[in-house]
Amino acid sequence: MDITEVMKELESFGNEQTKKTHIRHGAKEPLFGVKVGDLKKIVKKTKKNHELSLKLFDTGNSDAMYLAGLIADEKKITKNDLQRWVQGANWYYLSEYTVPWIASESPHGWELGLQWIASDEESIVASGWSTLGNYVSITEDAEIDQDKIKDLLDYVGDNIHDAKNRVRYAMNQFVISCGCYLAELKKHAEATAKKIGKVSVNVGDTACKVPLASEYISKVGKMGRTGKKRKMARC
Repeated sequence: MDITEVMKELESFGNEQTKKTHIRHGAKEPLFGVKVGDLKKIVKKTKKNHELSLKLFDTGNSDAMYLAGLIADEKKITKNDLQRWVQGANWYYLSEYTVPWIASESPHGWELGLQWIASDEESIVASGWSTLGNYVSITEDAEIDQDKIKDLLDYVGDNIHDAKNRVRYAMNQFVISCGCYLAELKKHAEATAKKIGKVSVNVGDTACKVPLASEYISKVGKMGRTGKKRKMARC
């Protein structure tokens, strides 16, 4: 499928209620309002397609940008591509999911995650923390700088409640990822989770809730899944 064919198919899957829901969550026009299940129908046809993913993201259409992340080739995407994507991610579905998924799967995830959390822009900082959380979830422990992760957890413990709105959410998720996917650092993550307690995030006119990190980490531990890595970040 080429870009024209994909855009036509996206439009055909457009759903007015889904569009309204996405806009309520912060999506920006243009968008058709395509359900994730329908996006995955297109993915079955396109498979991974680096060039097409770049063209889709560059349309500025929210549905196309999300689809771009689902078909991106993590082995071919460059740091420059990802820098352009993080700058163009104009709502949290893109900045906290699409971009971090691909960044963390690429060879550039750790480097860019650390770079982005030092940004002055809320969405980019949130992307950074989300990228690092995803990186921890899919990377073998031996390849992770665990001393740096400890430093990052300590930073979150000291600064999360003063951080910007969506950054607080992403930081909380980072703590959860560390506690669930890094067995050796579970206690450190649990201590951080206990310190930060309940994290307040303005989620607008939605039913979204911020998970309590301590409860989430404990639940995964009781299931015997602590330290079990994911095969990929995107879903």
